[in-house]
Amino acid sequence: MDKSKRLFLKSKRSFRRRLSPIQSGDRIDYKNMILLYRFISQQGKILSRRVNRLTLKQQRLITIAIKQARILSLLPFVNNEKKEFEKGESTTRTTTIVLKKKI
Repeated sequence: MDKSKRLFLKSKRSFRRRLSPIQSGDRIDYKNMILLYRFISQQGKILSRRVNRLTLKQQRLITIAIKQARILSLLPFVNNEKKEFEKGESTTRTTTIVLKKKI
């Protein structure tokens, strides 16, 4: 074969299909917290379907289950674990008046 014809041939590499993160025995339910925590980011957001590698039906069921768990306060709506100011520090500015003695 010429080099010009070889350029158009696709390389045959094996395709390995990724396994779904949800097995057939797993129930998608608002009470299954171990399963739901896998599909939530550290900020508490629901991860996208592309990141989760879920089917459309599975993503819908996961979203509904997470929203139900949030309403029942099993999951937080937002994860606010930012470092807060220490109580010893004052966040407001104070001005001091210095009186000079006249000599």
